[in-house]
Amino acid sequence: MLKIIVTGPESSGKTTLCKALSEHYNLPFTKEFAREYLTDLGKNYLQEDLLEIAKGQLENEQLINNNQQISLHDTDLITLKIWSDYKYGNCTNWILEQIKKQKVENRFYLLCKPDLKWNYDPLRENPTDRNELLEIYKQELENLGHKFLIIKGEDRNEQAIEILSTNF
Repeated sequence: MLKIIVTGPESSGKTTLCKALSEHYNLPFTKEFAREYLTDLGKNYLQEDLLEIAKGQLENEQLINNNQQISLHDTDLITLKIWSDYKYGNCTNWILEQIKKQKVENRFYLLCKPDLKWNYDPLRENPTDRNELLEIYKQELENLGHKFLIIKGEDRNEQAIEILSTNF
């Protein structure tokens, strides 16, 4: 099974791109579990909450995989690792172990460049460090050996469809 993961820094068009790809390919996609979790939490989150978010994200990813040749995901555990490292200076072993297990899966990443205008959202925290975070995403994907391409500019949907149609 091919897993296509749309990832990248905050406010880089991930969810919009996932919705467009979902419609184009008539595929369901896993939503970013953090959004639901943090909205329901109703207070500032702690590092321990990232583990609960990771568990929910992974569960959603596993649910959508049933009977699919291709699955589509709005972010994954790598985002939680990056965020935990960036904000707290470390990441829980459970998240790291799950990411290590995923290295053998057929995963392809569409890494969204944060070249779109920042859109305020009460759940977003980092309007000024998005390019720095993009470099961290690139390094992380390279270190893990995952295939990825960077999506940028206003025509992201067309770029992603072209990339996926050409490569898969």
